[in-house]
Amino acid sequence: MELSRERWAELALHPVRIRILRAVAGARLTTHDLAALLPDIPQATLYRHLATLVKAGLIEVVEERKIRGAVERVYALPTHGATLDAAALATATPEDHARYFTAFVSSLLSEFSRYLARERIDFAADGVGYQQLVLHLTDAELAKFAADLSQVIGPLLGNEPGEGRTPRLLATILLPADQPAATDSPQQTPERDEGSDPREGNG
Repeated sequence: MELSRERWAELALHPVRIRILRAVAGARLTTHDLAALLPDIPQATLYRHLATLVKAGLIEVVEERKIRGAVERVYALPTHGATLDAAALATATPEDHARYFTAFVSSLLSEFSRYLARERIDFAADGVGYQQLVLHLTDAELAKFAADLSQVIGPLLGNEPGEGRTPRLLATILLPADQPAATDSPQQTPERDEGSDPREGNG
């Protein structure tokens, strides 16, 4: 199902639906699994938003299991993912991107707040970190950096839950940094009175 930018934003940028999409990414989960992963979301609310995402094609039912006479559905992201394609992003307006980025940053703040609210946190043991770096890159160096990063991350995206794995959120932001303000002329040393000795003190 092909969605317009406006419809995609309306569907995907809701705080609860962002969390559902993130939980399902790279996994195959039942409603029971989702309820366990998102315990702070009331089940009725969770099921309502999950149904909305399925109806819109942002999440798919990939399997149905019969358990004690009831049908249990297994959900996953569609093969094309739940994001807008490059063409749709390329034609998005600055106002569109402002909305997308605001939702993105808001979701990060919510995730970090939930982490800080845990009974025990340990940045080193939990592998938590955040920092900003400025990389001076040519276009060719930027392309190589992106390709190398994809090569490292790509195989890990196929990892499924279990086997002692902990879900770890990796968020990336890449944008041109402001250039340092250029000065019109070299900084000049203040002139001193002719005949004065720079070694002399003021006292």
